[in-house]
Amino acid sequence: MEINSQATIKRILDECRTIAVVGLSSSPMRASHGVAGYMRKQGYKVIPVNPNEREVFGEKSYGTLDEVPGRIDLVDVFRRSDAAGEVVDDAIRLGAKAVWLQEGVIDRAAAQRAVDAGLLVVMDRCWLKEHARYK
Repeated sequence: MEINSQATIKRILDECRTIAVVGLSSSPMRASHGVAGYMRKQGYKVIPVNPNEREVFGEKSYGTLDEVPGRIDLVDVFRRSDAAGEVVDDAIRLGAKAVWLQEGVIDRAAAQRAVDAGLLVVMDRCWLKEHARYK
């Protein structure tokens, strides 16, 4: 599927129920906190991944994707663009169904690696805004 296509976005929103949010902050002032809080209210399982947090929303925060137990459907990336590629590579290696690079997070090479590996990919878009548009 094509990066950022309507079909890709819809499949992710419909099929990816367990979401690892990389860079999730416990601070309500951070965009990651607001978006992940919205995800939780919509019934998605949110797994915090941030080595600087112990827990977020009462859930244990993991230092890396490798530490997350169980299957991850979607890896949602709230990291700088220059750090996104490593997260995408981890998502590919761990067998995630999809990666979502949030607004302002752009790594075309990493996105293409994910597509080539069979993952659904969204880049430089806000999960919350897209969910609100589709649902």
